Amino acid sequence: MNQKDWYKVLGAKPSDSPAELKRKYQKLALLYHPDKQEADVPAGEVEERVQRFIEIDQAWKILGNEETKKEYDLQQREDNLTKEWPLHAQIYLEDMSWNEDEQLYTLSCRCGGNYSVFKSETKDVSLVCCDTCSLVIEIL
Repeated sequence: MNQKDWYKVLGAKPSDSPAELKRKYQKLALLYHPDKQEADVPAGEVEERVQRFIEIDQAWKILGNEETKKEYDLQQREDNLTKEWPLHAQIYLEDMSWNEDEQLYTLSCRCGGNYSVFKSETKDVSLVCCDTCSLVIEIL
């Protein structure tokens, strides 16, 4: 998936707190807001600044909301795993071991580690990394 890095748009990091993300958004929004532009700025530059403001606003709509931020972070993680880590196997969720107490699906890796997926993550996650090596499984 070739989507924008919304953290980069805001000059932020995934580890930034919600307050820090908001501060970075507000600073950029004020800087690029169409109503805050100088009157003598060339037309081409005005259009670039408006586009930048729209981009900043889109980034905030995604990262400023806890639910959409979580979805975005999961998608980014999955995209990064797909690019960087070897796919070991494709597994059906029902073929993994279920732990009722922890509400957790697990599968042993060939290295002795585990692949783990919490029930709450099953709709959002399709790639899972082993907790001790670099192998990845795809949940079908």
